Amino acid sequence: MREPVTKIGGQPVWLEEPAWPVSAELETPMRFLGQFALDGGRLAYLFMTADEEEYVDDTWEPDAGENALVIQPGGRIPEFVEVEALAEGPTYGPDHLPVTGTGKWPDQFLGGPKIKPYWLQRDETPGKGWQLVVQLSHGMPFEPNFGDAGTGYAFVSPDGKEGRFLWQCH
Repeated sequence: MREPVTKIGGQPVWLEEPAWPVSAELETPMRFLGQFALDGGRLAYLFMTADEEEYVDDTWEPDAGENALVIQPGGRIPEFVEVEALAEGPTYGPDHLPVTGTGKWPDQFLGGPKIKPYWLQRDETPGKGWQLVVQLSHGMPFEPNFGDAGTGYAFVSPDGKEGRFLWQCH
């Protein structure tokens, strides 16, 4: 899929120059989890460090340099994230459209002004005015390591230019 739509897996469809995040610990490209449509024709690209041969700590931390939510166009890369100009790189699997939960406790859903995260632990919203972009958990076509039955949460800053990602588990 080469359209700028919401999807998980595959390769990013860059709206500006590629900005592929690099693991702070391994110094290798992170894995692409998906891209999510934002207001104004923008996309939020989600990446997380994953290595089959070496355990990497701190992938759950929003500012440890082991995950990244890159916003295009017009976004800014957080100071704790290094990027390379790679158009393609490691991914979790082929393209898939996300599933929107409809139950009382949706497992996976897109965010928005009226959607609040379903926290497994305590509220870890990055700051006042940060908006949920997507919540990801079991039921995905591939299994990123969000710990024991974990859930991932992606947010965009109040000005819409910067992203944060974190995960919690039981």
